Amino acid sequence: MGNKISNKKIGAHVSSSGGVENAPLNAHAIGAKAFALFTKNQRQWKSAPLSQKSIKLFKERCEELGYAPSTILPHDSYLINLGHPEKEGLEKSRGSFLDEMQRCEQLGLDRLNFHPGSHLKAISIDDCLARIAESINWTLEQTQGVTAVIENTAGQGTNLGYSFEQIAQIICQVEDKSRVGVCLDTAHTLAAGYEIRTKEGFESTFSHFDEVIGFSYLRGMHINDSKKELASHVDRHDSIGKGLMGMTLFELLMNDARFDNIPLILETPDETIWKEEIELLYSLER
Repeated sequence: MGNKISNKKIGAHVSSSGGVENAPLNAHAIGAKAFALFTKNQRQWKSAPLSQKSIKLFKERCEELGYAPSTILPHDSYLINLGHPEKEGLEKSRGSFLDEMQRCEQLGLDRLNFHPGSHLKAISIDDCLARIAESINWTLEQTQGVTAVIENTAGQGTNLGYSFEQIAQIICQVEDKSRVGVCLDTAHTLAAGYEIRTKEGFESTFSHFDEVIGFSYLRGMHINDSKKELASHVDRHDSIGKGLMGMTLFELLMNDARFDNIPLILETPDETIWKEEIELLYSLER
């Protein structure tokens, strides 16, 4: 790399155990230039509100350690289903998503990553995608400054958002296009059936992404190797270089300006080697 200043913002989904204010410290400890976090317990519907002390410390530490909002990608709770077929489940999910977005507002963050939702075999795909868009509209109307970032999925079970077309269909129905974006997960992309492990596959997948959705919507990426094959529709992450992904994808990504200045977040299973994985990715830059 020499003296080249990298425009790649690589980090990991770090722990915010003991308070959100610990996340920037945990990111800094592994040499991360970006990070992801949960702003509340991701496996519970309700969590205590953020304390003023936590909010103040979080902002101070981010500033001190050089983490601008554009390098931070908060992730919402796994329980939320914004396309839920039933009224009660939908209302509960929307209330929780609004709470998460308000937490981002309080922390001065500008994006919130979420898995779009699942039809649970009770409604059609189109109806479910429309519900997801309605949920986003409802939440954006009550908040400001935070972009709803739709993550592509592996298409496991009845989860939607595995094809670029489905994500485009959601975006199309979102009223404020300036506050909706996309996060691509490399392992989910492969599992959903997009070949990204070869130069040809990488180029054709990302030009397809640009045509169907557009790089202007890309607000972050999850950088994961995969334990599962192409089109498996199974979501299993692996450490970089340890799974079925090979290294070509990561090398191409690190040398492609379209992925500059957005959070590139490891969600790989062995957090003890995150520091090494971050160094490995930076070493691929030419």
